[in-house]
Amino acid sequence: MAKAEYLDVTDNSSHNASAQHHVGKNNDPALNVAKEHTHGHLHHSAKAEEDREETEYSKGTTFEKSTIPSQDPHDQDLHKRHAPNSPKADGNVADTEKGNYSPNRSDEDPRTHKLSNAYSKHRVFFHLFIWLLFTGFWLAITLRLLFFYIPVTIVTRPMHFIWNNTAVKMTSFIPESLRLPAGALVVVCVLLVGGFASPESQDNTRDNRAVSLFGLAVIIAALWATSRNRKAIKWHTVIVGMFVQFIVALFVLRSGAGYDIFDFVSELARDLLGFANEGTAFLTDDTVPALGWFIVGVLPAIIFFVALVQLLYYWGTLQWFIQKFAVFFFWSMRVSGAEAVVAAASPFIGQGESAMLIKPFVAHLTQAELHQVMTSGFATIAGSVLVAYISLGVNGQALISSCVMSIPASLAISKLRYPETEETLTTGRCVIPDDDEHRAANSLHAFANGAWLGLKIAGMILSTLLCIISILALVNGLLTWWGRYLNINDPPLTVELIVGYICYPIAFLLGVPRNGDLVKVGQLIGTKLIANEFVAYTNLQTDPAYADLSPRSRLIATYALCGFANIGSLGTQIGVV
Repeated sequence: MAKAEYLDVTDNSSHNASAQHHVGKNNDPALNVAKEHTHGHLHHSAKAEEDREETEYSKGTTFEKSTIPSQDPHDQDLHKRHAPNSPKADGNVADTEKGNYSPNRSDEDPRTHKLSNAYSKHRVFFHLFIWLLFTGFWLAITLRLLFFYIPVTIVTRPMHFIWNNTAVKMTSFIPESLRLPAGALVVVCVLLVGGFASPESQDNTRDNRAVSLFGLAVIIAALWATSRNRKAIKWHTVIVGMFVQFIVALFVLRSGAGYDIFDFVSELARDLLGFANEGTAFLTDDTVPALGWFIVGVLPAIIFFVALVQLLYYWGTLQWFIQKFAVFFFWSMRVSGAEAVVAAASPFIGQGESAMLIKPFVAHLTQAELHQVMTSGFATIAGSVLVAYISLGVNGQALISSCVMSIPASLAISKLRYPETEETLTTGRCVIPDDDEHRAANSLHAFANGAWLGLKIAGMILSTLLCIISILALVNGLLTWWGRYLNINDPPLTVELIVGYICYPIAFLLGVPRNGDLVKVGQLIGTKLIANEFVAYTNLQTDPAYADLSPRSRLIATYALCGFANIGSLGTQIGVV
């Protein structure tokens, strides 16, 4: 090996001065004294500026790869996330070569997104685009976006002015002791006129309507007779509840506009099933959704709808609609805020979830409020199963209108059966508390949570139906075997036959035509009470025994079965409350 050539570093003519001795000679031109330039200051000296073009830098003198990884463009930003108090220079960083500050985009916080900045600056145009996209279809969205910029008092103030100068002034002329009787008289007149003014049809005769009105009077009288405190009944709540329920029924069943609106809404609900069928077809085959099986035609729609509801809840859309409904019933029926919120939310999110909306107040509810919370849960169905019933072929228009009618009806019935005698915590205010404990982190998280919740609900429905139908078949088998010894063969002795005769008076009071449909509708009502509404609706749509029901009987049965009032739901309510 050739002897290494060394150089005395004190000789400045060929090498920079160094504290080291006997270092190896380096032929790198950058170390040539003739090509050196000095740094007298942070800025370059005049001499260095003159020789800048002749400056040469070393390249390729080190062949080993560095163990330090290359700097990532976002490294500096990641460090800044952990040092929120670090000094900032308004997006400028120091440049040691120039000695000043210059803009550097890598210093910007990556959490500051361009889209959010653009939205905050041009929010009006974003909302205008949404309005143009959905105009003619979603009037509610239009109003919601409009009230971001226009105070709601522009609408409510004229309404209050008209109300105060018409209804309030007219009421002031009536003595206070006669106002309730006068209101009850008005409601009775509306019931009579609405019930008998419309023309008759084949089975929708005035005789049958008279029976229905008589049944309503009997039910109200029975609830009054069994009331916990008849002297404490607030008849204002009962009268307004009956009136609003009947007005909604007239609007849906007797007006073209009401029929078209609810038919349009039910058609939208049916369209939702098509999107769920796309997911089912992807997981199985394109022919599977058309099979009509419950497990592939109903349960996927439930999972998808629950996920969609959770997403709307995360965005705050669902709470907004619920609060508007609740404020109306809170103002018109004089109930507490917690009662109004639960009653308004039950048709949308179900009996258990609606009670969870007022979770901070549950421990402070009065006995009458607890009674009303349970009544609202039993009186209607949840949106998650609404699409399931529609997919079975049940009249969607009747189901949706029944959900809306159940809100005032449940409040009226509850306050008639168990009137309020205590001071309530939410009197005079109607609020929906935020649930920060279970709040999703983002929209994707909310949708995923909804999918998981929908899967649990679908699994619960699947297992419950399997077990209930199986146990009913077992009991029917035993009853049929025993009925043969009693010579009960035509029809055979079954659970449906027994509950049909037990519920025979209920079907009569509902106004079912007396043409042989009374027992059949009674059987459906009894099945719903003992099993659940899923079994009853399935029998109504698929059992040949109910295929010959008259249109009026089928419509009454559809309304009568629309609710969670069954033995199984009682356990759910107790567990939630």
